Amino acid sequence: MQDLKLSKNRKLKRYNRLFNVLAKYGFDQVLANSGIRRMFPEAYFKKRNEKTIKTESLSAYERIRMVLEELGPTYVKLGQIFSNREDMLPPALIKELEKLQDHVPKLKDFDVYEAIENGLKIKGMDHFIFIEAEPIAAASLAQVHKAQLLNGKLVALKIQRPNILETINADIAVMKQVAKSLEKYSAQAKAFQPMRIIATFEKSIHQELHFLREIDNMERFAKNFENNGIMYVPKVYREYSTDSIICMEFISGIKISETDTLKKWNIDCKSVGQVGVDLYLQQVLEHGFFHADPHPGNIFVLPEQGRICFIDYGMMGYLLPKDKEALEELLLYFTQKDIKKLIPVLEKIAVKTEIPDYTKLEDDLYDLVQSISDTSIRNIKLGETLSQFKSVLFRNNIILSHNLYLLIRALIIIEGVGLKLDPEFNITENLKPYVSQLARKKYSLKRLVKKNMLRFKDYNTLIDNLPEDINAILKKIKEGKLVVIHEHKGLKEFQVASNKAINRLVFAVIIAALSIGSSILVLAQMPPMINGVPLLGAIGFVISALLGFYVVISIFRNKQF
Repeated sequence: MQDLKLSKNRKLKRYNRLFNVLAKYGFDQVLANSGIRRMFPEAYFKKRNEKTIKTESLSAYERIRMVLEELGPTYVKLGQIFSNREDMLPPALIKELEKLQDHVPKLKDFDVYEAIENGLKIKGMDHFIFIEAEPIAAASLAQVHKAQLLNGKLVALKIQRPNILETINADIAVMKQVAKSLEKYSAQAKAFQPMRIIATFEKSIHQELHFLREIDNMERFAKNFENNGIMYVPKVYREYSTDSIICMEFISGIKISETDTLKKWNIDCKSVGQVGVDLYLQQVLEHGFFHADPHPGNIFVLPEQGRICFIDYGMMGYLLPKDKEALEELLLYFTQKDIKKLIPVLEKIAVKTEIPDYTKLEDDLYDLVQSISDTSIRNIKLGETLSQFKSVLFRNNIILSHNLYLLIRALIIIEGVGLKLDPEFNITENLKPYVSQLARKKYSLKRLVKKNMLRFKDYNTLIDNLPEDINAILKKIKEGKLVVIHEHKGLKEFQVASNKAINRLVFAVIIAALSIGSSILVLAQMPPMINGVPLLGAIGFVISALLGFYVVISIFRNKQF
């Protein structure tokens, strides 16, 4: 996605707002010390903001969260998306970001009929009996309005906020400039990898903005559960949907968190929790395609049908077949406490690993597994275990894919939903059948035959291609085109150190030559003379002394002595 090209005035206006909020919460030096400073007059930075709040009692991370809240929807979304990324951010900041809520005011003077007519190129009254002007829900990207089609079906219209794409692109353009400056001018900020954070955020939020993608998600989700009598997926009306509008079946149910209402309908909350979590584990472990934001507001119980319904399919996670298999192995080895086999699986599913000490990683994983072993199965909390697991990854420089972090976050949320319905709920009980199934599957004759067949195919392909590959190598050797790339790690540092040593040696030779030459001139009493001292000899001594001081100071400054 290309950056939005903003006019200088619009840029200054956005930077001005950003700077004012940062100054209010005590971060005025962040921009003042960055490359953005040149965009503002010097007097601007000398003037203190009169609205600056007292922040002595607040931590830096608390103030970061408050800054995001005040800057608005795009920045709140940024914080929410990264509230589970311990691989990028410190745990204390993660805790603050988890407090961010998407409280977005409803649009004022919003003409829903005009939005529908402009978006769908139809006359609203020709296709809808009514569309409620007051939204039933409002979020940072869209509003939801209740409506009724001419055939009598109640629908929910999810409509993007006006100019939301331009607003988000403009905010991201500013974020990128700030992140680039922070990486360049602040070593502390660079450690948080701001450019990587913004790049990941940009990809994630643009996926949510494409509503046709969300419709595809709903239809794929429905197909996965087409033979399931408990999961219900809302119907989508594609003829009334675009990339900025979704028309879907209106769901009239009870939020899964409304336990009092469920009890009034004589619905067993404990059973709802067990079934809901089972359906979620099925999404992950069987389909490899899961709802990435399963908070209570997105899960409904349909009492008249006896079914459970997930809504809002904008944020979905998926597992590639290899990741799904690796995740199954991870779960199996974790329950078997096989640390030696856990580490290769972690390296397989990680997008980046820079493990400084394998022994320390083994110790960390062993401590985690042992702490669970020493705890009664009824007292194990998956959320706490996953949080500890993410901390282990963070401490050992193991970075997983964004989808796997979405999964970890979602599992923590779904366990919270289960505990809300049943205080004695334990998700490990739901996992038991899957673990047993995975163990049987891993060592089944069918899987072993299939795996060996795949290996045989790989070996066969390798043997088939081997003569051609050898011929290609020999041809390059004959033509003199075979290039061997040799990388010597640490060579650059060695070259820098060698250059410094050579430079100092040259200085030493020059200083010695000047000193000896000046001494000869003084002894020879070579004119011109000043107070009986040869002038050229005196100049030589002064120059050699200055050069000598320079070399000594540089050695002490670099602590190389």
